[in-house]
Amino acid sequence: MIVAVDAAGGDFHPENPVEGAIQATKENSELTVLLVGPEGAIKDELAHHTYDEKRVLIHDAPEIIGMEESPAQAVKTKQQSSIVVGIGLHKAGKCDAFVSAGNTGALLAASMFILGKLEGVIRPTIASYFPTLKGFRLLVDAGANLEIKPEIASQFAKMGEIYCKQILNIDSPKIALLNVGEEEGKGTELLKDIYAYLKEQPNFIGNVEGKDILPGKADVYLCDGLVGNIVLKFGESIPDALQQMIGNAVKEMNLGKKDIQNIHKVLETALASFNYENVGGIPFLGVNGVSVVGHGGSSPMAIKNMIKSAVQTVENDVNGKIVASLN
Repeated sequence: MIVAVDAAGGDFHPENPVEGAIQATKENSELTVLLVGPEGAIKDELAHHTYDEKRVLIHDAPEIIGMEESPAQAVKTKQQSSIVVGIGLHKAGKCDAFVSAGNTGALLAASMFILGKLEGVIRPTIASYFPTLKGFRLLVDAGANLEIKPEIASQFAKMGEIYCKQILNIDSPKIALLNVGEEEGKGTELLKDIYAYLKEQPNFIGNVEGKDILPGKADVYLCDGLVGNIVLKFGESIPDALQQMIGNAVKEMNLGKKDIQNIHKVLETALASFNYENVGGIPFLGVNGVSVVGHGGSSPMAIKNMIKSAVQTVENDVNGKIVASLN
């Protein structure tokens, strides 16, 4: 299998994408990675590593789309960027998937424009892993569609359910709608209409509130992209906030060095489930290809796990199962 990696994406390129790609090839002997980005910079970085030159290849893409650039404009004007070239290689069948820790909006725009949608899909979506007491679960939509209609929400539920089954190995994923109360009649008229659509799906457990997310009451949490992105960014702030709060308390209590070390160990262990590096990234669901997006600050381990996610998505034919569920 060949996975193209955006070597010019993320906050720490090309170092982290290159190292993560090499790690992935060392763990998977059947994998070849194609590093897409400025050739000179990639070669310079590869010179610091030992790797299999037959399975770590380079494809030159001299332009870079910055994290703050306008997605649509960048995709139009930077045709030689790593994102546009990488997605183009995937479209041409030169690789089985493309992964990037770069500009999420640009990656989605390029994926939509170049790869298009799967048959039957109204709109693709960005799903995100969200940590719960039962492990990582899916938050859908996480920011791609700020407004959704009932039929779109129904498709998101089906796509999320399939991804949970195939990648998270959850036999019968529970689907829930994020709302202001658990009762069926809660929420706006739109949320009530969405609820009516979702009732037709056997794994739908009804409305859940924000307090139900961390305990893991459901496996797929459905919402529009506005709510989803707020929840996601709030979740990302939890580990740092807890560390600061506990750090302040430790100072006030004048604890000894050993006590402080033990507290740090407990905190590190307790917050391990919030570490996005363990999952890396997730593909856009509904896109006619495998385009995986990761956190901008992705470490080499996160890049490696993004590649692993891409391989699993291809091997489990997630897209084929999505199409079958919608037609």
